[in-house]
Amino acid sequence: MARHKTVPDEQVLDTIFETIMETGPGGLTFARAAKACGLSPATLVQRHGNREALVQAALLRAWDRLDAETEAADAEEAETPGGAIDLLMRLMPPETAERNATDGLLLLREDIRDPVLRARGAAWAHRLAGALGRRLSKDRAEAEKLGWQMASLWQGAHTWWAFTRKESADRAIRRALEEWVDGLR
Repeated sequence: MARHKTVPDEQVLDTIFETIMETGPGGLTFARAAKACGLSPATLVQRHGNREALVQAALLRAWDRLDAETEAADAEEAETPGGAIDLLMRLMPPETAERNATDGLLLLREDIRDPVLRARGAAWAHRLAGALGRRLSKDRAEAEKLGWQMASLWQGAHTWWAFTRKESADRAIRRALEEWVDGLR
């Protein structure tokens, strides 16, 4: 007879993701993950097999959450250039800017190195660029080009803010996006 899981996989993976944010992917051990989520190391090995699969599962769960956040923002924000800016700002709340600019880079490295995670990131990027493009142009080819440009600017603005820090992240990034949109007109 199969045993019931006392802690759902999603909850376990969300907790392990937070641990990975603190330790980096290379710093995650079964012992550390078990301590964080309240399961035994043996249970985690049974569920995931090895450390690499555990890290991958936690990062795939993070992609699931980002997909859901992006889908909700896409459904709720106005189909205007301002709505495109608001969509992006929702995906990077000011309270997470510092963490995303520092600890998040360790995860981005892992996402780029792992083919499964890289494919997941590429799929999300295409959806994001499409959502942005629809808000920037009615012409299909122009919308695709502008969507990718805006997504790239958003990521670049976040990176440069992390170096300069002359103003708050939300202000600096929103200003960069607004200036770019104004230049389109």
